[in-house]
Amino acid sequence: MWTLIHIIDWVLWILLAPSVAYVCFFALISLFHRKKKEYSTFEIAQSSFLVLFPAYREDAVITYAVKQFLDQKYPDNLYHIVVISDHMQESTNDQLRQLPVTLFLPQFEKSSKAKALQYAISHTEKTYDYVIVMDADNAVLPDFLEKVNASCQQGFHAIQCHRCAKNSNNNIAVLDGVSEEINNTIFRKAHNTIGMSSALIGSGMCFDYGWFQEHVHLLDSAVEDRELEALLMKENIYIKFEEHIHVFDEKVSSQDNFERQRLRWLNGQLQTLLLMLPYIPRAIKTCNLNYIDKTVQQALIPRSVLLMVLTLFAVLMLLLAPMWSIKWWALLLVLCLSLYTAIPSQMRTSTVFGKLISFPKLAWKMLKNIMRMDKRNKNFIHTTHGE
Repeated sequence: MWTLIHIIDWVLWILLAPSVAYVCFFALISLFHRKKKEYSTFEIAQSSFLVLFPAYREDAVITYAVKQFLDQKYPDNLYHIVVISDHMQESTNDQLRQLPVTLFLPQFEKSSKAKALQYAISHTEKTYDYVIVMDADNAVLPDFLEKVNASCQQGFHAIQCHRCAKNSNNNIAVLDGVSEEINNTIFRKAHNTIGMSSALIGSGMCFDYGWFQEHVHLLDSAVEDRELEALLMKENIYIKFEEHIHVFDEKVSSQDNFERQRLRWLNGQLQTLLLMLPYIPRAIKTCNLNYIDKTVQQALIPRSVLLMVLTLFAVLMLLLAPMWSIKWWALLLVLCLSLYTAIPSQMRTSTVFGKLISFPKLAWKMLKNIMRMDKRNKNFIHTTHGE
């Protein structure tokens, strides 16, 4: 009996350890800073931009987001905003019609962000140099396009801007913001530090217009950013993370929204993993490390689940066989130190860590979501904004 328990104990540890090792490796890499490149916004060519705002029932935030974006210092004739209004109120559409933007009103039987992007591109007649994808709740500074253009002029064809929290109104929003910054450190900043592609994040993304126009019709899930990653990696197109170009994003403030958002992410993670796996042999043959890395990312266990499961097994083995629990406590310690390292120094405050009281409930919701994962479910799961 004890032999069986010991075997199960080691098998579970070996299954969980790679996810911890991945986080630890890139958290350590993030400590090595690349010299910051300052891109001059003067005396350089100015690209044209199509700015897309997919908006599904975003009446509470979309008008403000668009008005705020229109306050750019960039020449008005070199960027154009398109709002894809999906199931929004007529009063909201009337407000948008008063602004210098193009308003599309598609009627989707089953809505998704991918369908909105496809609709916008297929109905846009003018050609641009680059396309920028925003969310309806995003906010940017007046020099946003100037900085993005400067980055584009360095030859980057895919750019992920630094998405960060614009609200910290409760414990959930604060923890969601911290989680986003950990992702920025591990999956974006650290990857670029060693010459690998950044991960995309769904908004604040900029792509070469010709490439996007050619590939957007291939998107077929509720996590279009991960599909775009896979398409870029297949073609070895480098994704640049611009840490100093900020896009302020509204963090979820309710447990229900948190649960819906994470369920969408988990479904998408599973779907993307199954989509990417068949190409792995070719990626290995061609030494496409970025594609292999992005596939590995889809197989990682979510951090909140890791923290809860590692703690559970460490305590359980401490009660059953104290010596066997040492490896569990060690793995938990490595994960905690890695996550602490990945949190930006300005966020390592007693106020932020005081919000951890909400973590157990959120981790439990993540565990529940794992039981509800469905690789076939590609329905868009909406999270409300402007609460």
